[in-house]
Amino acid sequence: MPITAPPAETAWLLHHILGFDALDQADTEAVLVEATRLAEGVIAPLDAPGDRVGAQWHDGEVTVPPGFAEAHRAFADGGWIGVAASADHGGQGLPHVIAYAAHEAFTSASMAFSLCPMLTCDAVLLLEAHGTPGQRTRFIPKLLAGDWTGTMCLTEPQSGSDLSGIRTRAVPDGAGYRITGTKIYISYGEHRMTKNILHLVLARLPDAAPGSAGISLFAVPKLLDDGSQNGVRCQSIERKMGIHASPTCVMTFEGAVGELIGPPHKGLASMFAMMNGARIGVAMQGVALAERAFRRAAAYAADRVQGGAAIDRHPDVRRNLWTMRALALGGRLLTLYAALAEEPRASLLIPVAKAWSTDAGEEAASLGVQVHGGAGFVEDTGAAQHLRDVRITRIYEGTNGIQALTLLRRGLIRDQGTAVASLLAEIADDPTAPKSLTQAGSAASDAAASLRQAGRREAEAGATPFLGLLGTVVAGWLCAKVAAREDAPPAARTAATVFLEQILPRVRSLAHMAASPSAGLIDDQPIA
Repeated sequence: MPITAPPAETAWLLHHILGFDALDQADTEAVLVEATRLAEGVIAPLDAPGDRVGAQWHDGEVTVPPGFAEAHRAFADGGWIGVAASADHGGQGLPHVIAYAAHEAFTSASMAFSLCPMLTCDAVLLLEAHGTPGQRTRFIPKLLAGDWTGTMCLTEPQSGSDLSGIRTRAVPDGAGYRITGTKIYISYGEHRMTKNILHLVLARLPDAAPGSAGISLFAVPKLLDDGSQNGVRCQSIERKMGIHASPTCVMTFEGAVGELIGPPHKGLASMFAMMNGARIGVAMQGVALAERAFRRAAAYAADRVQGGAAIDRHPDVRRNLWTMRALALGGRLLTLYAALAEEPRASLLIPVAKAWSTDAGEEAASLGVQVHGGAGFVEDTGAAQHLRDVRITRIYEGTNGIQALTLLRRGLIRDQGTAVASLLAEIADDPTAPKSLTQAGSAASDAAASLRQAGRREAEAGATPFLGLLGTVVAGWLCAKVAAREDAPPAARTAATVFLEQILPRVRSLAHMAASPSAGLIDDQPIA
C-alpha cells in the first residue's frame, strides 16, 4: 500500500503550478522518488512498532525503539540532512523547497522518527545564518554527517509560549559561558542514536534586560571536545497522546559549558531562523499525516464490503475520502508556496501555512478514523495513530492561535494590511480564477478591513477564523490553477475540484466569524 504522495505529482505541482524552476522537473521528481523509496522501504516499517514500544527513560538515559538508530544512519548516509545545506560544509546545496517536499514523504512514513532529522536540518539552517565561521566549520559537518543531532531548547516550566519569562541563566566563564536552568518539551533532547547532541538554548546573560529583548542564544553540546559529559541531563520524558517513539524530554542544564551564537541579547531574533524553518516543517507534517491517513483509509475502503459493494462506492464515504485528498493537496500547495515565497510574503504566509495545514491534517486524520468506522476507533488498523500523532502539530512551534495573532499583528496591523491586500489583489487579477474564488477573495478583503477597524479584543477574537479564511482562499487559488489544467495529474485535478466545491464554501462562515465574534469571546466574565 503506498503511504506517500506520488512523487511525480508533487514535482508537477512545483513546476507547473508554483513556478519552481531552479531544477529540471525530471531532477525534482528523481529526488522525491529516492525520498519515497527510503520512506516506504526503511522508515515506514518502524512506525507502528515504534508507537507501541515508545521511547524509554531510565536514570537519565533514553532508549528509542529498535531500528531507529539504523534508520537514522541510512537517512544521514543518503545525504538527506544536508539536502538544502551549503556545499561549503558538505551539503547538497539544493533549494530548501526540495528539502520540505522530501520531508513530507519521511513524515508520512513516521512522524515520530522524522522529527529528529527535521530539527537537525533546522539547526543547520540557524548556524548557517547566525553562526561564526568557526562555529559553522565545527558544528555543521558533524550534523550533516549524522554524527550529531540538534535540538531547540526554548520552553520552560513557568514560561510556555511567552518566552519573555525565560529564567535560564548564562554566566561568562573564560572564553565561554555556564548555562543553568530547565527546559521542557525538548524533542530528542536525549538518545543514543548518535555520538553527540547539540542543544540550541535560549538563556539570559547577567546584564540582560527583562523581557524578550534580554534573551541570548547558546550552543551547548551534550559531550565536550574531550568526550566528557557536559552539565546536561535528561530529567524525564513525557507520557504523551501521540508520537510515542519520539522522546519529549525535560532537560536540566547544571552549569553546562556553552558558547554564544549571534549577538548578545539578540537570541530570539537569531532563533527565528530555526523557528521559521520548523514552522514550515510542521505545516508539512500536517500535510504528510493527511496524506498518510487518506492512503490508509482509501485502501481500507476499497476492500471493505458493505451493502453489497466496497464502501468506497458509497457517496458519503467518497465524500470523506475526497475531502481528505483535497485537504492534503491544499495544504501541500499552500506550504510549498510559503516555502518558495520571498519577503514580505513569506512572513505573511508562514503562520498561515503552519496553522491551516495542521488544522487540515487533524481534520483528515479524523475523517480517516470515520472511514474505518469501528475499526478506526481501535488501534489495530493504525488509523487512530495518525490522529494521535497529528494532534501535536496544532500545538508545538507556536499554537495555531498564536499563529493567528501573528497574522493579525504583522499582516494586518503593523503594515496596515498591505501584504494581505497585495496577495488578495493578485488572486483577484488571476484570469483563471473561477467566480467562487473571486467571491471568496472579496469576503477575505472585507473581513480584513473589519479586523483592522475593530477594537483589540474584537480583532483578537476574529483572528483564528480570519487565518482559516485566508488559508482557504490561498489554497483554493492554487487548487483552481490545478483544476484549470487539462494536463494535471487526474487525481490531483479531481481533488482540486473537490476543494473548490466542498471546502472553499467554508469561507462565508469563516468571514462572518471573523467580523462578528460572539460577545462571550470579548468580555471578561468568568467561564463556568
